[in-house]
Amino acid sequence: MSNLIAFLNALLSYLLVFGVSAAAIGAAVFAGIRLRKKKNEKAAQGSEDTWQEETAKN
Repeated sequence: MSNLIAFLNALLSYLLVFGVSAAAIGAAVFAGIRLRKKKNEKAAQGSEDTWQEETAKN
């Protein structure tokens, strides 16, 4: 019986570590996607401004 308790204790411990790791990875992916979208929006605005300046010169 003590072997079963030790096994379940180890299993739950690894599951807890896995859950915390998965949550950290999920948060990092979410933050990365959000930051990349902001960067793409800034780049798109910058290219629109450049395009408008170039057409105004011609």
